Amino acid sequence: MPKLFSNKRLIVILISFILAAASIVFSIRIINYSQTPPYLLKLTNDVIDVTSYVVNEPGRLLKNGFNFQTELISTYQENQKLKKKVDQLEQNQTKIEILTRENKELKKELQLNATLSDYSQITAAVLSRSPANWQDVLIINRGSVNGIKKNMPVMSGSGVIGRIMEVNHLNSKVELISSNSKIANHFAAQITTKKGEVINGVITGYSETENALIFGNVSTDTEIHIGDAVVTSGLGGVVPKGLLIGKVNKIEKKDYGLSTMIYVKSATNINDFSVVTVIDRTVGN
Repeated sequence: MPKLFSNKRLIVILISFILAAASIVFSIRIINYSQTPPYLLKLTNDVIDVTSYVVNEPGRLLKNGFNFQTELISTYQENQKLKKKVDQLEQNQTKIEILTRENKELKKELQLNATLSDYSQITAAVLSRSPANWQDVLIINRGSVNGIKKNMPVMSGSGVIGRIMEVNHLNSKVELISSNSKIANHFAAQITTKKGEVINGVITGYSETENALIFGNVSTDTEIHIGDAVVTSGLGGVVPKGLLIGKVNKIEKKDYGLSTMIYVKSATNINDFSVVTVIDRTVGN
């Protein structure tokens, strides 16, 4: 059925062109005939104009349609090229941001290493950090082949972030100072007040609401102030004494004033780092 309609349409178009051509020929003859009345000449000219429009308009529309399609294809191709350029610019921008951040972290590590000249340092990159235990552990790309040993302190920027808990040949697992795990080997720490007094305690975990480390096991009448330095105490013989952890950020009295909860702002961003420094120093030096 569609083929039949298509054939009929073709026949109608052919007949229309034949009639249009015949009309033009007939009109030309009438114009050239000297005895033709003026009104007939005018009518003939109108017929020629209409016929010319009927004959030429499909071609003009076809040409315009072709030009429009060509411009549309050209515009699409240009749009695809521009999209590729935009995507490439976004990728380059992302690479620049990553490299800039890593450059800043490396500069911090270099400054840290300059202050730790009395013992050796091993710079490492973070390989992985699982969202499931984000505050507990991470993996670095240095192992026993690089001189890494269990219990070595790990720092980022100017602050302690953890210690080596497991050593493999080419990588190691770091137990973070922010771990809330009950089986974690928590850091022994001490607060040095502005008067030079020392309060010993333990970093027992991390408070997400305060975005700070928790300095627990404190029972003292010594006056503690915001901004007092918190460092490793060296007690337990695992981590060297005097490594910076952070500063007192908030103080809360617990159990009707019998104990004190101290929040410590870490000296580094413990939620975002990709480069760390493993340090090796004899305890007590």
